[in-house]
Amino acid sequence: MEMFLQLLQTDYVALFAIIAFGILLGKVSVKGVSFGLSAVIFVAMFYGYLMNALGYDDFAIPAIIQKIGLLLFIFTIGMQAGPSFFEAFKSQGSKLIILAVLSVASGGIVTFLLGWIFDIDFKIAVGLLTGALTSTPGLAAAIESSQSPLASIGYGIAYPFGVIGVILFVKLAPKIFGISVEEAEKRYEEEATADTPELMNRNFIVTNDNIDGKTIGELNIRFMTKANISRVMEPNTESKPPTKETILHKGDLVKAVGTTDALKRVEILLGEVTETKIPRSGLHEIRWFVVSSRNIVGKTLGELDLHNNFLATVTRVRRAGLELSPRPSTRLRFGDKLLVSCTKGNVAGMTELFGDSIKMVETPSFLPVALGIIVGVLLGKLEVPLPGGSSFSLGLTGGVLMAALGLSRLGKTGPVIWHLPSSANALLRQFGLLLFLTPVGVGAGTKLVATISEYGFQLFGIGALITLIPMLIVTIVGHFVFKVNFLSLMGALTGGMTSTPGLSAMDNMTESDAPQVAYATVYPFALVAIIICAQIIGGL
Repeated sequence: MEMFLQLLQTDYVALFAIIAFGILLGKVSVKGVSFGLSAVIFVAMFYGYLMNALGYDDFAIPAIIQKIGLLLFIFTIGMQAGPSFFEAFKSQGSKLIILAVLSVASGGIVTFLLGWIFDIDFKIAVGLLTGALTSTPGLAAAIESSQSPLASIGYGIAYPFGVIGVILFVKLAPKIFGISVEEAEKRYEEEATADTPELMNRNFIVTNDNIDGKTIGELNIRFMTKANISRVMEPNTESKPPTKETILHKGDLVKAVGTTDALKRVEILLGEVTETKIPRSGLHEIRWFVVSSRNIVGKTLGELDLHNNFLATVTRVRRAGLELSPRPSTRLRFGDKLLVSCTKGNVAGMTELFGDSIKMVETPSFLPVALGIIVGVLLGKLEVPLPGGSSFSLGLTGGVLMAALGLSRLGKTGPVIWHLPSSANALLRQFGLLLFLTPVGVGAGTKLVATISEYGFQLFGIGALITLIPMLIVTIVGHFVFKVNFLSLMGALTGGMTSTPGLSAMDNMTESDAPQVAYATVYPFALVAIIICAQIIGGL
């Protein structure tokens, strides 16, 4: 027995025991609801309470473990969210982003008011906020700004209803607001078809007398139509990849790639659509290349001038699962996939140019993580003077997050590629989260009983209100004021509440991808908003 108690007091044994049992508890699912990795904090709180009850008041897991976990977790979150965070500014999701930020802001206001009315220590109140919004990054920011383990107690109290409350709300919302999910699906499909035109290809026969004998460069087809020419074939000859010097004649067959509107403009410029096939010639090849060469990361397609250098044309760009229409201004990122039409003789040169190595793209390097965290720490220490003689700084959490967002968007600095393969990012993020939650929970467990004794069970009610009120506000504003499609609204709501279980509940209600698209659009903004809000309230 004495040996067992000694093991319980050994910090590294406690660390891995808590992680193991926490992961096992997180896998337990009741009617489709589980706590996932966040269950680790409940096991850690119980462990801290148990050690305190056994009289080991000085037991603690080294603070450096918590700090390392925090840095890894926040940096990998930023690396994952960075590209979509900035791309969302250019998309049409402004209303959804406003709604997500509104959910966080209203949650922060409710937290402040209830904390003031019921005289709750704001170090606990900020934990209630992050638990009610199920935001572990927010908890990290709260603990870093408040310098107190009390935030994790509030998180643990509010988190269970934060999970269950969002699920119940999205399940009941269609009935409460009289919404037909089927009708919402139809409207979304109509809107999606209109707003996100699909890339397609079509063959044309040149019949326009005005372009007979002119080169593709003279016609400036890409600029005039927004479509890309991928193949040209003269009558009774083999097809060939186009260049700026390729001369078009009446009767030539031309293959173009673009949106429906772009292809209509090609038809007006060149001639009628034809069902005649344009076979590939023995000298012609169309294949995908992967951007893995550091030398071209950050360069535009216009700078590479593939037409003149390789007799090649890029017809599609695939990035993070999305297909983009290539333009001269398209800036390449590490891991991009390009569909290129070129002559076989130039395939070797194109391979050398792009790198074309999946292995290199998927092989992780810790260098961008280490350097990025250093940049984030330095950024967090910068103080911005404010009126009245005070100053503001991002702090450790905010600095590392902003550095990761910016660097992932930048893509490359000198020889350093700011890239983490998704599998490596997921592993480091999970590892950092576990290292962070364990010491936080242990520290909170020693104060759990005293906190509940002081405030009673009103903390559970306050946490529930912080979950429910923002959801009602966002749904009312989104449905009645912004007129957002209800499926997208629920996706934005779960993204604003950073609730993956809530999103899963929506998945079971509809076959549409509207909730997932909205969730992915707003999540990075909600993440940043919660961290900022937690830092403000935690510093009160």
